[in-house]
Amino acid sequence: MFPLLEESDPEIAALLVREDQRQAESLFLIPSENYCSSAVLEANGTVLANKYSEGYPGKRYYEGNDIIDEVELLAQSRARELFGVEHANVQPYSGSPANLAIYLAFLQPGDTVMGLALPAGGHLTHGWSVSATGIWFNAIHYGVSPDTGRVDMDEVRRLALEHRPKLLFCGGTAVPRTIDFEAFAAIAQEVDALMVADVSHIAGLIAGGAHPSPVPHADVIMTTTHKTLRGPRGAILMCRERFAKALDRAVFPGLQGGPHQHQTAAIAVALGEALTPAFSDYAHQIVANAKTLADALSERGFTLVSGGTDNHLILLDMTSKGLTGKEASTALIQAGIVTNANAIPFDPRKPFDPSGVRIGTPAVTSRGLRPEHMGEIARWLDEVVEAGRSGESDTFARVKAEVNDLMQRYPAPGCRSSAAADAPAVLSH
Repeated sequence: MFPLLEESDPEIAALLVREDQRQAESLFLIPSENYCSSAVLEANGTVLANKYSEGYPGKRYYEGNDIIDEVELLAQSRARELFGVEHANVQPYSGSPANLAIYLAFLQPGDTVMGLALPAGGHLTHGWSVSATGIWFNAIHYGVSPDTGRVDMDEVRRLALEHRPKLLFCGGTAVPRTIDFEAFAAIAQEVDALMVADVSHIAGLIAGGAHPSPVPHADVIMTTTHKTLRGPRGAILMCRERFAKALDRAVFPGLQGGPHQHQTAAIAVALGEALTPAFSDYAHQIVANAKTLADALSERGFTLVSGGTDNHLILLDMTSKGLTGKEASTALIQAGIVTNANAIPFDPRKPFDPSGVRIGTPAVTSRGLRPEHMGEIARWLDEVVEAGRSGESDTFARVKAEVNDLMQRYPAPGCRSSAAADAPAVLSH
């Protein structure tokens, strides 16, 4: 698979082969993981990695950036077109630095910020206590209703009026329901706060028209470029034009040096793929698959936080199944099903050993799976979880063989050990 590496560094080559095979053979249900196309992978591994390009197009601190400028301008242009924004910065290395740039651009240490609490589905960089954003800023957190598992907008407004934050985050890492961007914007306007939409998980759904867009409402939008957007690991900051200068200066020179232009090129390729009609089909298929899977799991007695999903993500409370989230995810990985243990709202357990399991449909949809496959996936989840509870390990091997058979019939885009290695990650199977 990797002829040059196999000759020069056989140890790394062997590890890459094993990981390629793992990704090709496994059922990926982690909602933040996906398969990017061979074209995206190719762009990410080019000579652009050799070039320093501190600064922005037309204003670099190194010579020899004429072509680099064209690459970055193309990525910016595609981001603006795809999301309908006034300004896009494609330089952030990943989501956490991108969020930190927002703080640097608009706040002073000690200022008050508001975001969804981590145990309720928020992100570390929305002011959680162990993050720099929670250490350097006065962070106030809203949660979800214990009755519905959904964000309580009345609580958001009450806390905002009480604490008057300068910045209000919406979005998170385990939010299975539609985000009401308009309601968040109204609250932010009422307390004179900057409204920031972190759409890292749902950016691909927004781009494909399968989730409402924050663009008419948010002052700043941050998204990572993998997950449902199906690009390389990276991030994009988008904003109204009047905030562009402050945001750009926060990224460089505020937090970063030279951008990773091989990453920028791969982002541009992914954005180009997302501008095609096939990507809209893909985004809507993710949601259709997730809703069908959620219904099938409910029928099998699983407890779903908020009762279901509106997007790509399902959060399962494993308490009723008699396992912890860690025990369930450990059992599932033995059967070739990749999930992650995750806290649930009001979780009595510790974060590293939580009560929940987080699953999603972006990656299986990239492989071409459709609603008719979701019942089988629900059955596998049910059988493996029951085997994990009862200790019947023979089930793991049987389900793993069944999973592998399905994965062979629906190859993974970008994986060299897969028959679809050269196919773009679109609904073409």
